[in-house]
Amino acid sequence: MSQAQPPAALTIAGSDSGGAAGLQADLRTFLTCGVHGLVAVTAVTVQNTLGVHDRTDIPAGIVAAQIEAVAADMGVQAVKTGMLASGEIIKAVAGACDKARIGKDADVPFVVDPVAASMHGHPLFDEAGLAALHDELLPRATIVTPNLDEVRLLTGITVTDRDRMRDAAVALHALGPRYVLVKSGHLVEDPECVDVLYDGETFTELPGPRFSTPHTHGAGDAMAAALTAGLARGMTVEDAAKLGKWFVSNAVRHSYPMGAKVGPVSAFWRLAPE
Repeated sequence: MSQAQPPAALTIAGSDSGGAAGLQADLRTFLTCGVHGLVAVTAVTVQNTLGVHDRTDIPAGIVAAQIEAVAADMGVQAVKTGMLASGEIIKAVAGACDKARIGKDADVPFVVDPVAASMHGHPLFDEAGLAALHDELLPRATIVTPNLDEVRLLTGITVTDRDRMRDAAVALHALGPRYVLVKSGHLVEDPECVDVLYDGETFTELPGPRFSTPHTHGAGDAMAAALTAGLARGMTVEDAAKLGKWFVSNAVRHSYPMGAKVGPVSAFWRLAPE
């Protein structure tokens, strides 16, 4: 007997050969949050726990065609971005999203996770990419979900405490997104991990525990993907952000070692009891 069609979420992201981050993390999170995952691949990276060793970018027209193909035939209830690789790809994504009615002023919510560098510090797009992110994607975003390194790239603000997180949220909101979620995972001096959600008027704190583990690869992808899954299931942005925070807190709690250095956060805790 066939089942009812589940909601679908689309990730526009790069492939991580180590399976910890990128579109692999997004699809894993979509599944465990109850949505069907769709994919537009932007780049193929050669990476493991030691770093990113090489990459090949997908032609911008092929990236756009992937978005248009799945949106037209299968339908999509929410979309997120990850690694977008270049200004040319970002512009193609923006155009394809406009055609598919994806964005803050359209039919389908759009989550922009502004992935600018790998966790090992390797840049993932150039100056033209950063400019296109500012000009093309942030004004279309339902919500943008930067970590503190990405906040500094996008606004010039170095966040050292929760007050500066609020300053950064205001500066990011001025760039055009409807909501801003500033993530605090890199604020290691804070004993808690308190993220800040801002809608242009109200700040909402999303508290969570801080775990002492080096194995955090894919945490940002997992949080943004869980948030996207919540939107695909019809949640408000506020409730979807809370889902994302709950999901990533558990994913980091259950992270595991793999390879020589930084292991992945886990989705296994959603699949089976301990």
